[in-house]
Amino acid sequence: MSAYNFANRMEGLNENVIREIFKLAQMPDLISFAGGLPSPDSFPINEIKEIIAKVMDQQGQKILQYGVTEGYNPLREFIVSWVKRYAIETKVDNVLVVSGSSQGIDLAAKSFINPGDYVLVENPTFLSAIQTFKGYQARVVPVEMDQDGMIPKDLELKILEFKPKLLYTIPHYQNPTGITLSEERRKAIMNIINKSNVIVIEDDPYVELRYYADIRCKSDRLPALKSMDTHSQVIYLGSFSKIISPGLRVGYAVADREILRRMIICKQANDLHTTTLSQVIVHEFATTSLIKHIRSINEDYSKKRNLMIEMLNMHIKSKAEWTEPDGGLFLWLTLDSHVNASELLKDAVDNKVAFIPGFPFYAEGGGENTLRLNFSNASFNEIEIGIKRLAQIL
Repeated sequence: MSAYNFANRMEGLNENVIREIFKLAQMPDLISFAGGLPSPDSFPINEIKEIIAKVMDQQGQKILQYGVTEGYNPLREFIVSWVKRYAIETKVDNVLVVSGSSQGIDLAAKSFINPGDYVLVENPTFLSAIQTFKGYQARVVPVEMDQDGMIPKDLELKILEFKPKLLYTIPHYQNPTGITLSEERRKAIMNIINKSNVIVIEDDPYVELRYYADIRCKSDRLPALKSMDTHSQVIYLGSFSKIISPGLRVGYAVADREILRRMIICKQANDLHTTTLSQVIVHEFATTSLIKHIRSINEDYSKKRNLMIEMLNMHIKSKAEWTEPDGGLFLWLTLDSHVNASELLKDAVDNKVAFIPGFPFYAEGGGENTLRLNFSNASFNEIEIGIKRLAQIL
């Protein structure tokens, strides 16, 4: 029995399995498909070195001083123009720069959740979001999905039954499944939300990792849920982690000013403001090189995605089924029902290959025969060797 009198909200919370497996991934010669990591080859190191030298010469004293909680204003202005790509019309006062979109989830949860409140999530969903909601003592209820994303009818039934405070969704290339919420589903879901008082956290960090046109999309891009938000109930979260650098820790929230005010208060108590140097770097890079950079990394990731699918077809076709997403960072595998992915992982690590078992992504358990593979971080050679090793273990 522990001698420490921890808060009740710590009960039932465990270490993030992804972070723990990430430690294993540091083993020599281990090929990791575990973390949701961008390729280190994608980082614009030389450009960032030049930007740092330039901005420190021009405004070093200002950058190294405390900043305002809302964020570096030129970056906020850029974000206003950037989210128009997703049919979101907003103003600078509705933008908060956060330390990665994960902080945006935390600030939204902290602003709204009382102990015992219900939160709806996709089934399965982002593990860290589940941990965040449970950390604020929410009761997390899954909404079922299919190949087109969250099922509106089940969402409607869960809203009627549980009267939730929040709905959390990842509409593009979802973590962990890679599934994209279809345009028809987006409209149906927002029709339900606009008739309720549920607050939606729309987490969209993968939206720009787009490798193929989605035939289900009637326009060039699928519209954000936020673009259909008639009663200011959607908190839209974006991130520069996957398209510039996760180490810079820069994301953003777009929301109603009254919601944002609460999130700002919470952020002031959390870290005061997102690192100013990181914000300035992101702004300088985004306004000069971001579009070209995204095209470059998407070309690389699409080839890695295709190679991993090719290797799965060659070596594992009879042993599993998997998603083939049009973007993002992940493939989601469903194994034969008798296979336990957690047990499989032990053999996999012994054979120098790692993945994430699927069960932690389910809010109410299940998914023991599922696993997530990341294709962006490994090299082409590692993808070939790693999938062969996984096939041998299976």
